[in-house]
Amino acid sequence: MLLGAHQSISGGLHKAIQRIRSINGTALQIFSQNQRQWQTRVLSGDEIQKFQQAWQEWGDFPIAVHSSYLINLASAKDETRLKSIRAVAGELQRTAGLAIPHVVMHPGSHGKAGMEAGIAKIAEGLDEAYRLADLGDDPPMILLETIAGQGTGIGATFAELAAIIDTCGCSDHLGVCLDTCHIFAAGYDFRTPETFHHTFEQFAEIIGLDRLKFIHLNDSQKGLGSRVDRHAHIGQGEIGLDGFKQIMTADFLRDVPMTLETPKEEDLQEDLRNMQVLHRLAAGDPFVSTGDML
Repeated sequence: MLLGAHQSISGGLHKAIQRIRSINGTALQIFSQNQRQWQTRVLSGDEIQKFQQAWQEWGDFPIAVHSSYLINLASAKDETRLKSIRAVAGELQRTAGLAIPHVVMHPGSHGKAGMEAGIAKIAEGLDEAYRLADLGDDPPMILLETIAGQGTGIGATFAELAAIIDTCGCSDHLGVCLDTCHIFAAGYDFRTPETFHHTFEQFAEIIGLDRLKFIHLNDSQKGLGSRVDRHAHIGQGEIGLDGFKQIMTADFLRDVPMTLETPKEEDLQEDLRNMQVLHRLAAGDPFVSTGDML
């Protein structure tokens, strides 16, 4: 399976690959720069070379870049929106320079402007960011991430994500990153075969499974429909082992890269244990229990 975790780029981008290799991961998510700074960083040739060499030595495994948390293409503030468009363009350029195919992005928050206006702004902002990035016919694909639905955030429903995609002129370059904690908090249940089938049937009908390119595997500290984004270790939250069993044994998800975004220390033991539990669920181990958790 393509299973891994988000890893730090502390010490250099190539260090993230060293970290994922240390826990035998086969999928990776990174930031391409400090995620809490507006300034767009240009990667040096040496950085790119070290990253590419480390990736080649690791193997032909998938990597995605997660964009800055500052980005809000739906902002009613002109300065913030302009900075966001430029930041997305910068993310696309850095990602393309690293030969990474996907950029994961939170859609944005409309403030008091309303959902319809917010969706229109996001779509326009994405089109402008691709124009600014100027990467030709095969730029990285932006993956709109499902959100938990706190405040005035956009993307808590499959219909909201579909509306952004359908409104964009660059829709061919858009996909979706599904976060298990977020969709659960937004009200989508998948803890039983029946609810799992219903949720992914909705996804297929509204967005299309061909647009599902990446999955974040996170349990949820808060309950179904809470609209609160609080990640928990696998099996330690309200989703529980049954929900992740549905994800890990679904044949149609076998080729979708999946990464953890759960809390961890520098030794990465939490990542390793979470991955071990997920692998056991995927293998149909009937003896996996909460006793195997952290």
